[in-house]
Amino acid sequence: MHALINFGFRQYKVSFSEPLDISIPLQAGDDSVNAFYAPPFEISPVQAGDFIGSVKAGGCLNFFNVKFNPHGNGTHTECVGHIAEGYTIHKCLKKFFFLAELVSIFPARLENGDEVILREDIEKKLRGARPEALIIRTLPNDLLKLKKNYSGKNPPYLQADAATLLVEKNIRHLLVDLPSVDREVDGGKLAAHKIFWQYPRGIRKDATITELVFVPTEIADGTYLLNLQIASFELDASPSKPVLYKLTEA
Repeated sequence: MHALINFGFRQYKVSFSEPLDISIPLQAGDDSVNAFYAPPFEISPVQAGDFIGSVKAGGCLNFFNVKFNPHGNGTHTECVGHIAEGYTIHKCLKKFFFLAELVSIFPARLENGDEVILREDIEKKLRGARPEALIIRTLPNDLLKLKKNYSGKNPPYLQADAATLLVEKNIRHLLVDLPSVDREVDGGKLAAHKIFWQYPRGIRKDATITELVFVPTEIADGTYLLNLQIASFELDASPSKPVLYKLTEA
């Protein structure tokens, strides 16, 4: 199925039959992505008397309880409610299709050993573009990102000034293949989060940050249509399924 869509003064052709899923599925067990020492994703059948909600265990159907942490167990999308009271992802994210730019960046190493995504590197990659959404794929890129345990590893993060650039360009949705846009341990500063959401003054309540995506290497940098799918959670964050669609100018 093909469609023509308009963004500003440009018209694009998009094929909805060729989705590019960039989410990491939630799965039980230790061999899955994890961050911030979150307990692993758990699935267990409901049991009541003689009933067990598991076909494998002899039940008539599957009826499972699920236990997880959105921020630590896989791809998730968060709103300003992550750092402030009174906001939920269900109420903040009301649109789900966006013009997105995918860029690949090698984090820079600081003198203290930290690896960060710099403002100037984002600026070079965007080349003047002002998309609604920005997807940052860090390099090198490999399949280990699908099951990596980031806890205690001080993974790369976003330079505070890079977050300022995103605000200046009015990018409302940021997607990264990292567990956080801020340093794993930063004493609660959360500089990139606060700048991106303009907290506490001038809060951009419709802006979102999606973390722990995985963009396969075969997906080229460029412009895409992004469909950002979430569950309807009245919570600061939700597991999410960002899907890209290739665009060609009509």
